[in-house]
Amino acid sequence: MVSVSTAGRTALYFSALVISLAGIKEAAPIVVPFLLSLFVAIICNPAINYLERKRLPRGLAIAFVIVVIFSLFIVLGGVVGAAVNDFSKAIPTYEEQLSEQLTWLIEWLGKHDIRLSMDEVRGYFDPAKVMNLVTTTLSGFSSVLGNIFLLLLTVVFMLAEGQVFPKKLHIAFDDSEQTEKKLDHFLSMVNRYMAIKTMVSLGTGIVIGSVLWAMGVQFYVLWALLAFLLNYIPNIGSIISAVPAVILTFLQLGPGYAAVVVGLFVSVNMIMGNVVEPRFMGRSLGLSTLVVFLSLIFWGWLLGVVGMLLSVPLTMILKIALENSEDGRWFAILLSSDQEVSAFEQTNIEKSKAHEADKEASSKNTQSNETE
Repeated sequence: MVSVSTAGRTALYFSALVISLAGIKEAAPIVVPFLLSLFVAIICNPAINYLERKRLPRGLAIAFVIVVIFSLFIVLGGVVGAAVNDFSKAIPTYEEQLSEQLTWLIEWLGKHDIRLSMDEVRGYFDPAKVMNLVTTTLSGFSSVLGNIFLLLLTVVFMLAEGQVFPKKLHIAFDDSEQTEKKLDHFLSMVNRYMAIKTMVSLGTGIVIGSVLWAMGVQFYVLWALLAFLLNYIPNIGSIISAVPAVILTFLQLGPGYAAVVVGLFVSVNMIMGNVVEPRFMGRSLGLSTLVVFLSLIFWGWLLGVVGMLLSVPLTMILKIALENSEDGRWFAILLSSDQEVSAFEQTNIEKSKAHEADKEASSKNTQSNETE
């Protein structure tokens, strides 16, 4: 038998990974709606299980939830579509106002012997591109939701398979008790993470949208939706969602109100991310900031706009799967946040102390037996 070296195996695995990624990228028009349907099904599954516990047949529970989702998509699609169209028409006006503000700033700096040109400023900072990015992001997301019938039909079939799918996994991989516990733990963690993350993101969007509406900021529905979608991306998502809202508030109401909006985004995301979310999740499921940024780039390159929005949930599911695997736990640790690394270190220290204590107790027992 010909033995394969470690370098050969590594090259083989790397080649298989590259080929798989290339295939996924080419099949993105099919993969993206499937992933979106999967996440919608995961989010809806706890609601269906709750209705089942209330003795409503699963078929009726699925039908009820699908009707609710369809109604929300129709209403939300109409409101967001109208807002995106109005915002796109208003972008030239905002660009003109922005140019006036930048011209005033350059002249003010020139009076203080700081010489800058408009081209240099726009080369480093062009907020108009941020405004266009908002419409591009929402338009890309809405285009995926365009075929809503196919999306919801896929969700229905996934939910109908919800009870049988774990059993299929048990039979397909291993029917041992240990593997069954790991699979059940993995599925429950994914369900719990997606449900809680969705509720927290929804609360974030509602609070931000309500405050912006009370302040009189235009297109507050867009900023609320952007805060909801980008809240799936911790740390970075809140910054990205705040930029267009702050710029528009600055142009519409002035720097004082813009500062209030900055404080609003910071406070809401700190409360939701550091108080509400950890309380309901029980423990942090965080990723390191570097991993969040790299996952945003990777999934965005692989799957487009929807990949960016689902980058952290996808990486989180990968991390949960690796945590439940003996061979992949080392990679899950590499993806973990600083807090989780500290927790791992503390656990290892406690295990080491317990092992030393057991060893010392065993040594004492041996010496006492020899003395007797």
